Amino acid sequence: MHSINIKDKHALFTKQWHPHRIATVDNMQVILAKIKGEFVWHSHDDEDELFQVIKGTLYMQFRDRTEVVKEGELIVVPKGVEHNPTTKNDEVVHLLLFEKLDTAHTGNVEHERTQTEYPQI
Repeated sequence: MHSINIKDKHALFTKQWHPHRIATVDNMQVILAKIKGEFVWHSHDDEDELFQVIKGTLYMQFRDRTEVVKEGELIVVPKGVEHNPTTKNDEVVHLLLFEKLDTAHTGNVEHERTQTEYPQI
């Protein structure tokens, strides 16, 4: 048991749209990611996802609206809800995500950005 400095962990990688696991809590994982631009529309049939913005501004697109999530804020995307995380103006946004261990990166969609392995840092 050791404390984890989220900013220090974010400094260990530069690759965008590639999650890195920093902790496991029961059957849940704590993930860090850096994102830039638009991801891919997808949903998770059986899992909720929590996104916390550590740095920058996240634009969480839903089919009927876009929620703006600012630094220090979080949003929970309920299971089954189609969503698309996005950034604007070439900003690299730092995120912390909390989700089940078996949550597929792009849910029910296969895409070139889909990751199946999350390195532990």
